[in-house]
Order: sequence, then structure tokens, then C-alpha cells
Amino acid sequence: MFKSTDSASLHSTSANSQHQLPRTSLIFSVSDRVGALDDCLSALKELQVSLTRIESRPSRTREQDYDFFVDFVSQNDHQVGQRSDGKRPASVDQRPPPLSQAEQVIKKLQPLTKNVRLVGSSSQISVNAEQTPWFPRKISDLDGFAEKVLEMGEELDSDHPGAKDPVYRKRRAEITRIARTYRTGHPLPRIEYTKEETETWGAVFRHLRHACREHLYIFPLLEQNCGYREDNIPQLEDISRFLKECTGFTLRPVMGLLSSRDFLNALAFRVFNSTQYIRHHSKPLYTPEPDVCHELLGHVPLFADPDFADFSHEIGLASLGASDEDIEKLSTIYWFTVEFGLCRQGDEVRAFGAGLLSSFGELEYSLSDKPERRPFDANKVAIQKYPITEYQPVYFVADSFKDAKDKVRAFAANLERPFSVRYNPYTESIEVLDTKEKVVHYAQNIRSEMSNLCDALEKLGEHA
Repeated sequence: MFKSTDSASLHSTSANSQHQLPRTSLIFSVSDRVGALDDCLSALKELQVSLTRIESRPSRTREQDYDFFVDFVSQNDHQVGQRSDGKRPASVDQRPPPLSQAEQVIKKLQPLTKNVRLVGSSSQISVNAEQTPWFPRKISDLDGFAEKVLEMGEELDSDHPGAKDPVYRKRRAEITRIARTYRTGHPLPRIEYTKEETETWGAVFRHLRHACREHLYIFPLLEQNCGYREDNIPQLEDISRFLKECTGFTLRPVMGLLSSRDFLNALAFRVFNSTQYIRHHSKPLYTPEPDVCHELLGHVPLFADPDFADFSHEIGLASLGASDEDIEKLSTIYWFTVEFGLCRQGDEVRAFGAGLLSSFGELEYSLSDKPERRPFDANKVAIQKYPITEYQPVYFVADSFKDAKDKVRAFAANLERPFSVRYNPYTESIEVLDTKEKVVHYAQNIRSEMSNLCDALEKLGEHA
């Protein structure tokens, strides 16, 4: 549930001394007036703040405002109150601790902007800050994505089935506001769905067919454990708990479409962003954007399958710190797999893409002799153009989720990223493998796991 963005981005020239400095991201809003951004940039210049990236987009919550998302490296956090020998002068020790660079930035911008706040601060990384876009390091950093949706659930295009229905628009706005307040660690919000919403869900529920065997195997488990029924829309909290036990994936509510980068970054933490609003009742078998039917009937079941979960996680890890060009390639791979993917099972071709499983018309079309079907090759898929408002003229058929995962891993290894990363499930954080010490520690963990594996194989052999 993502979308590419054409947001303006600005990269500053970064000195070599920035390579080891932490970066911080913040959000602020300004009114649409001449010189508003210049005032903010001048304030940052006074504080010797070096910007590594700035994105802007029209505010989704306030008309005539623009939201800015800024990454910067501090030039003097590590120098505040220091002598040339690295010790703090005695006179300084008696004073209150100086403000951090981030605190100074917020204080300076408050009179000039609206809603200025931090998104997250990165740990040190020994790569060029100019070349590496900010990416989340801990799972709570995903909270910042709540403010970065490209399109919100309450904002409907004129051709949307519910655009002229004020009751429907009000309901969507209510649900998106609930998603906006969610923070990591809180219970997922429960939505009391109306009779009309449940009937719309039921109409889609009854048309599920032609799914791959993994989807068909898991679906009864969702009915047993999560309340999946034709007459009941299940809750994210119940589903998330079930997925966590199966593959470590969890859900979190989102207001609307995220950028490709933000959506894929979340997969690195085994987090799937899901909407909770539903399509308009007048067209239950059609939706122009992801809704709760698309997410829960199309996407969610396969996140309980280990191979599919690993495949999605692999794409997420590859997206961390990737260039804009590589993000586009990874999102294209995701489009032709997780959204519109087909897989070969025996003599049959089955669907596993959520865009197909939640759209009865395109599902039938994709399995007919009308479109072209090609073998899955990550290098070729990554550059394939595709339409977003009509059926796909080309689909790619994977031999298996595991095969697709291995091909994506090989593809990711050739991306122009000067470091590797791993996800630590114990701390729910991303570790950047950019020093010898980190790599040695990782190798020790692998050696321990290999020892357990060898021990298990020996015991299996004894009982064979």
C-alpha cells in the first residue's frame, strides 16, 4: 500500500567530517507565503545546521500550508562546552547542560513554523551522509510516517465512488484521524464497523477464489483465530497478534497511501501498514485505492507464511538507505509480486498478489489468455513499466516464494549502497554493518545458530 512521490528533494554538500555524525529528522509546516521557507533555512544556517535532505508536499490537514520533512547532521553537538583537550571547563560544569542541536533547532523554528517536532535520530553510520537518505533505525521511528502520507483516506478524487457521499466521507475522516494518533507499543485501534460496511466486506469475501495454496491454507486459520467471517470485519489487533506468532510480522494502522520508500522501509521491521476504512458500498467489487478489504483479504493471509514473510522482509531491508532510483526498482518488484503476482503450482498458475485477490475482475483477467505472462526475473521485473488505472498487460510468474526471495536477495546485493544491514528482532532495530566489530559480532551470532542447527541435525539422524 504505497505510492511513488514526486516531492522535491534537496541534497546539501556535506563535508567529510560529517561521516561519523548522527543525523536527525524533523517535520514542520509553513503557510504558503513568499519567503516562509527562506526564513526557516536562514534560522538553520545560523545554527550551523547542514541539511542532507529536504522534502516538501502540500499539507493534508491544513489548507494553504506545506509540510517539510528535513534530515540534518549536527556540526557542533559533540563540541558544545569542550576544550581542545576534550575535557569540559570547570566553569561549564556548574551550568545547566547546553541544549542539544535538535533542541536548538526546534526552539529556533517554533516562532517561524507550525507543529515542528522530531521524527527520529539516527545512530552513527560511517558512510557519506550526502549519499544516504535517512532511514528508520528503531521501530518507533515508524511513528513519523503517520504525518507523511501522500493521500489521506478522507481526500477523494472526483471520480471516486464515494466522492459525493458526505456520510461516507465523514466516516473515512473519522477512521483516518484514529490512525493518525496511533503510536508504536499502543494497542491497535478497534473500529466498530456499521452494518453497511460489513455487507460491503461480505460481498468481497464471497468472491475469493483462484488463490495460491498458501493463501487457501492460511485462510481457515484466520477464520479460527481472528474472526474472519462473511458477516464480520476482523480487527487489526487480533490479526497482528496472530501474525506475530506465525512469522514475526505485525500490523499498524495508516491514514492513507505512503511513499514507496516509507512503505518498504516498514517491511524491514516486519511491519505492514494497513488502512482500516472500507470502499464505497455502491461498488463493492471495485476500489481505486487500498482499503480494509484489499489489506485483510488480499495481503494479510500470506504474511503468516514464512517464505512470503521472508520475501517481503528482504525487499524491506534492501530499501533502507537505497537511492531514489533503486527505491523505484524495488517498488516495481513489489508491484509485480505482492500486489499483482502470480505463482506456478503444479500444472496451474495461481494468484498471490493482493491487487488480484481483492479485485475479482482483474483476477479472472490475469488467469485468462489475454495478458502476457513471463517468468519472474528480478532484474527484468525492476525495469518493467506498468499502468495503475487499468489491468496489467504483463504479469510475472514466480516458481515459489522462496525462489523469488533468493532472486530479490541477489538483486539487492548489486544495489549501490555502501553498507549492509540486518534486523535485530530482539531490540526491534536495524543494525548497520559498517565496522569490523559489528561484522564480527554478527558472525558470532551466526556461528551460534549454526551450532544449534548441526546439533539438531545430529539428533534427527540418531532417531532416523
